[in-house]
Amino acid sequence: MAVVTSAQTLAPAAPRRGGRPRRPPLLLLNAVSVAVGVAGWWALARAGLQLPTPGAVLAQAWAMLCDGTLVDDAAASLGRVLAGFLLGSAVAVVVGFLMGWYTVARGLFEPWIQFFRTIPPLALLPLVLVLLGIDETPKVFVIFLAAFLSCVISTYQGVVGVDRTLIAAARVLGARDGTIFARVVVPASSPYILVGMRVGLGSAWGTLVAAELLAAQEGLGHRMQTAQLYYDLPTIFVGIVTIGVLGLAMDRLLQLAGARVTHWQETR
Repeated sequence: MAVVTSAQTLAPAAPRRGGRPRRPPLLLLNAVSVAVGVAGWWALARAGLQLPTPGAVLAQAWAMLCDGTLVDDAAASLGRVLAGFLLGSAVAVVVGFLMGWYTVARGLFEPWIQFFRTIPPLALLPLVLVLLGIDETPKVFVIFLAAFLSCVISTYQGVVGVDRTLIAAARVLGARDGTIFARVVVPASSPYILVGMRVGLGSAWGTLVAAELLAAQEGLGHRMQTAQLYYDLPTIFVGIVTIGVLGLAMDRLLQLAGARVTHWQETR
């Protein structure tokens, strides 16, 4: 009897019927995806397509790191994106809250926001260049506009989508508008704001290359445009990969910060 009991104790428990299968770690899936992508890139380059191999791009990136070109360009582009994105997101959150909370603000701001949303920020480059000159201001402004227009609608939608039952319950408990706004509306709309910021971040990086056409002396977009003139594909790929890596890293940091802010929200 003791032997049977001991064997039953040592035997692994049988999986429950209908239980969910164990999922592979997310980082492992990311690593597999990257490896497959690089392998496909290498295969296309070896097949005769006019693409530099990953080895050639790594060699060019190392050469640009050694002479400081890549670091200077990445720092210049990162500074422009951060300035435009942070300013655009901050203004978008304020305007989105005003539009969602006050009908007068919605009536005043919404026509202009919808108007400029139909105009690509890149279409404003000639006008921005004439009005703001050729220094850093027009470059940051174009990135700011892209981030703002991507984030403001999401913030507004988050405010107007707050459950009215929560607001009514807070009023019954004696809360004033300021308390309701700070304790109910802001937390409930924060997931929408974070989604809007992530979209705005992608728009900011997507506008960078065009923004650096405005008489830039350094930056990843400027380096790629210069390399285009000499058909320097490895340098172009170095710029593309660097923009992608920096954008992915910033998105992950923003996602991590969002998870801490919205830890109360149920997710899959």
